[in-house]
Amino acid sequence: MTADRRRPQLHVRPAAGQWCNDPNGPLFHDGRYHLFFQHNPAAPVWGDIHWGHASSPDLLTWDDHGIALTPTPGTRDALGAWSGCAVVEDGVPTAVYTGMDRSDGVGSVMLARAVDEEVSQLKADPDPVVPGPPPGLDLAAFRDPYLFTVGDRRWALMGAGHRDSRPDVLLYRVHSLTEWTYEGSLLDAADPVASRVAGPAAAWECPALFPEDPSRTGAGDRWVLVLSLWADDVTYLTVRLVGALLPTGDGPRTGTDGAPPDGGGARSGGGGLRFVPEDGGLLDHGRDFYAATALVRRDRTLLWGWSWESRTEEESVAEGWAGCLTHPREVGPHPDGGLRVAPARELSALRTRELACADPLPPAYEVALDAEVDLPDTEVVLRLGDTVALRVNPSRGLLVLDRAGAPATGTHPLPRADEAVATGPSDTRARLRVLVDGPIVEVFWNDRVTLTEKVHPAPHGSWSAATVRGAARVEVRAWECGPPRGPAGTGTEGPASDRPATRG
Repeated sequence: MTADRRRPQLHVRPAAGQWCNDPNGPLFHDGRYHLFFQHNPAAPVWGDIHWGHASSPDLLTWDDHGIALTPTPGTRDALGAWSGCAVVEDGVPTAVYTGMDRSDGVGSVMLARAVDEEVSQLKADPDPVVPGPPPGLDLAAFRDPYLFTVGDRRWALMGAGHRDSRPDVLLYRVHSLTEWTYEGSLLDAADPVASRVAGPAAAWECPALFPEDPSRTGAGDRWVLVLSLWADDVTYLTVRLVGALLPTGDGPRTGTDGAPPDGGGARSGGGGLRFVPEDGGLLDHGRDFYAATALVRRDRTLLWGWSWESRTEEESVAEGWAGCLTHPREVGPHPDGGLRVAPARELSALRTRELACADPLPPAYEVALDAEVDLPDTEVVLRLGDTVALRVNPSRGLLVLDRAGAPATGTHPLPRADEAVATGPSDTRARLRVLVDGPIVEVFWNDRVTLTEKVHPAPHGSWSAATVRGAARVEVRAWECGPPRGPAGTGTEGPASDRPATRG
């Protein structure tokens, strides 16, 4: 690990630089985590999309494997291998992805299978599984397949948007990877909760659906639906909806090609599913998080997002890289019924030497702050060098990342204010975990609220913490972060190992 703080060194991104966007197809296979991502190998701008690939035994150190999937001229992915998921089918890791051969955002569903045990390359089938949207739907977006299982049945979602700017999530029954049945809409903008939380948007991209509790995976249990909001060729926000996944009535639907099944090809639908959201909100309150996807394991769900850049495209071209994936996050239920979002437990093993408040900030580090307020409206500030300040007001349920010392230069999609604001439940206590890797700052507040921001140039100087209004008991602890020197984290670290010890 070098002393270069201009780029992330602990996060997944192409080792060769250039462009990185959506995380794709996380898998755990043969003792390793595999993570794919959208990648332009030719330039640090979007275009000519391939799939890059990295793997890890422990979620801490990642090996870059270069390009896993390349678009094939003359096929349905000739213009790009866009986002999707991955499954292990008959022991073979298989990508289920969007093939793009047109320029309007409407794609097809394609398969690509690993050619070796190391998953060094994915070979695409020549023909799509789903050649395009069902007939009768006038869509401006049809992409990003995501497979999930309810009981013993496998299903797929497709992100979609109608030409009248109505976002939608389409549902397919997956009888086998090569045989899909269209089952209608899982959720659309007519739902009042979805309309409030996930609007306005022209399309919902990168849908991901997973059980809130991985041990409860049936219809009727609580599920989490993640949607990324897209409008006018611009990516904006990622939201999460929590609610019930309910069965719908039986009845025939349409086959893989969208036509009514005739018994000799695609099967008829045996009853679909409908997602009924109860509540929701932003999945991340920062400006540099999008297109999240999930890996559901028996004991937890892991989630990654794409972190783009807060600088101009010209600045990214000069640096030779743009985009990375976030650290993995664990998502699950809080005992009080809220949604828990926390750094993956393994990440504690990245801590190396402890940092005093006067020590210069290294390129990668973590700060843990615990504040218990004694007066209402108390505000505590954590400063990262001279350019970034995190202000938390527990009783108001307010967290602000102030980057006025390093204002964003990018104006896409909109010019940025110097503050990113997060809201959460009012409390008498605030606990922050702040993970910094070069320019990427990931903030976790009470394991409920996250805020991701890219700060160029990265914070430099030293850290400090203080109560600037009211009264509070504040404890802070900080560590330099890097590849673990001993055995990887076992996932057994408890709250005591994270408890801040330095009073601020």
